[in-house]
Amino acid sequence: MGERGPLVTVRSILSGIGLAFTAYLAARSLLWTLPDTVERGWLLIAALVLYLPIAWLWILLPTRRRAVGVDGSMGDARMTPPHWAVALALLAAVVVPNAAFAAVSEDGRAQPFVTWVIGAIGALMTVVMVRRRPIVAWAGTAALTVSSAAWLGPLDALSLGLVGSLVWVAAAQLITFALDRVAHDAERLAELQQAASAWQASQSGRQRERRLHVQRALHVAGPVLGRTIETGGNLRPSEKNAARLAEQSLRDELRSPRLLDEGVRAQIDAARRRGTIVMLFDEGGLEDIPAAALQDIRAELAGIVEEAASERLIIRTSPHHEVAVTVVGRTAAAGAGADEDDVDLWREIRRPH
Repeated sequence: MGERGPLVTVRSILSGIGLAFTAYLAARSLLWTLPDTVERGWLLIAALVLYLPIAWLWILLPTRRRAVGVDGSMGDARMTPPHWAVALALLAAVVVPNAAFAAVSEDGRAQPFVTWVIGAIGALMTVVMVRRRPIVAWAGTAALTVSSAAWLGPLDALSLGLVGSLVWVAAAQLITFALDRVAHDAERLAELQQAASAWQASQSGRQRERRLHVQRALHVAGPVLGRTIETGGNLRPSEKNAARLAEQSLRDELRSPRLLDEGVRAQIDAARRRGTIVMLFDEGGLEDIPAAALQDIRAELAGIVEEAASERLIIRTSPHHEVAVTVVGRTAAAGAGADEDDVDLWREIRRPH
């Protein structure tokens, strides 16, 4: 709410200026400095009555959003008045000038109480341009140009305010284009800042994860390395086995960190101590799984490893849209001369939906 206050205030001020300016232009139509030239006064009143409500409508009309494509110079949406308001603006651009010029004789057409329509329609088309209707604004300006040139002559029309109206509409289009460009650039900058923040957060998370891996590696391999240095590499069989298990644990941390938690690590270590060869392979597919679902997958994997009796376990993540992890157990085939392993375990951990 705190951000809307200044915006509403600025819009109210601009709307007030627009109302006052259009009312000033319309009030000039009531100052008949040469009443003898007025042949149809009701037409002057009718032009005034038609113009003011339409102009004020365009200034005060609440607008709706219409989505448009981003073309590099526009925002993602524009504020556009409805089609019936467009029709009224074009009606005013055609009817008001012709009614005012037709209301007086040829001698009175250059008088301010008649030529007010040139500035008035120019102001209306400027508002139309600001409201993101450039085609309508230029169509109304073209109608004003044709009407004033036909009644006054091209040079007289230009000298009596047509140049100013053209400049207003063109300036409004340039300003609108510039504002749209600034809005688009600001939106793009916000997107880049958001992406940069997300990247920085991702990098911070990866740094924390790497620190955890290093700490875990030191915890697992530190005692073995210390003992190896202390004995000069002359380790007892139990120490060699501990070194082998530590090396395999480190390999797991490097190959498949997303598969591991304390439960999975404990069951894999227990399986290896039983003599089972356990190999982990992370081939992707777990990156987009939520943390809670990933915890369930790890719990199921720990249960499978705990119950496995195979000589070799191959645990592999899967990018498949339904399967998250595949566990294959193989055992040497029975019988003399057998040179292949039998698959005695095949389990698939389903991807959560």
